[in-house]
Amino acid sequence: MSRRIYDYGLPDRFVAGTVGQPGNRTFFLQAKRGGSLVSVVLEKVQVQVLAERMALLLAELSRRGVRVPEALLPGDDDTAPLDEPLVEAFRVGTMTLAWDGESDEIVVEARARVEADEDEDEDEELGGEDEDDEELELSDDDPDAPDVLRVRLTPTRARAFAERSLRTVAAGRPPCPVCGQPLDPSGHLCPRRNGYVH
Repeated sequence: MSRRIYDYGLPDRFVAGTVGQPGNRTFFLQAKRGGSLVSVVLEKVQVQVLAERMALLLAELSRRGVRVPEALLPGDDDTAPLDEPLVEAFRVGTMTLAWDGESDEIVVEARARVEADEDEDEDEELGGEDEDDEELELSDDDPDAPDVLRVRLTPTRARAFAERSLRTVAAGRPPCPVCGQPLDPSGHLCPRRNGYVH
């Protein structure tokens, strides 16, 4: 199967959202431009890290004199559910976040998980080390590179994305005040309380 590149430039909409109940949610990144829609699946922690890193990048850009909104106007905040049809294009393995100073836009790339990513995860679990830890620069012309979703965001759209994403992550199960793990509605066996139900 040939590589797919979903380059949405400045999309009409770019959001993180979920399907399912807290404790059993599937997280999606979704980009829409005109009649074209793509949805990719990722982990909750990936959404959280992307949003936190985006907020840090915006803070640094503001410190360097780039015009970044401190707060969103009501029309800037996207609270609508994910668009339908919700069809998974791929599962995200790695993501990159960059600033394009020429266009004053943040570039977000989500790359598909590949077998090498899975093998590395297994090596890490087994205590193995990867000989080449450097991230390789992938060309759009490389037919063997993983599928990619690429979008560009203005600082205002990036702020809206980060804030919505953090709200989405926080809307899950509340954390245990003792151990920090998510509380299960049917009971939580807290490891810091020697297995007593919380």
